[in-house]
Amino acid sequence: MKDRAIVTQQGNLTRSMQWAGVRAGDTVEVDGLKERRQHWVFVAHVRNEVTGEEWVDVRGGRTGEAKGRSFRPELIYPSGAKRGARLVGLPLALAPQLPLY
Repeated sequence: MKDRAIVTQQGNLTRSMQWAGVRAGDTVEVDGLKERRQHWVFVAHVRNEVTGEEWVDVRGGRTGEAKGRSFRPELIYPSGAKRGARLVGLPLALAPQLPLY
């Protein structure tokens, strides 16, 4: 099976399967009233090259669901940022989870 490209371009949109230290399939937390109680998996970071807008595509939802949703980057936190019902730390847009070399 052929591996998927890490970055793809479709018209004005650039989709990246890696962003801020997370890869497609990694668990993330979303800061929202309903979204905090649900489970999300990172799919892609998307940027519109013309307008400069960017968003993060995730998949998940309640247990057993696999809804696709898009959120602003500042609402996406690394897995493990949830303490009870609260999110602690900074979002991935401000504090990427980059590997140490």
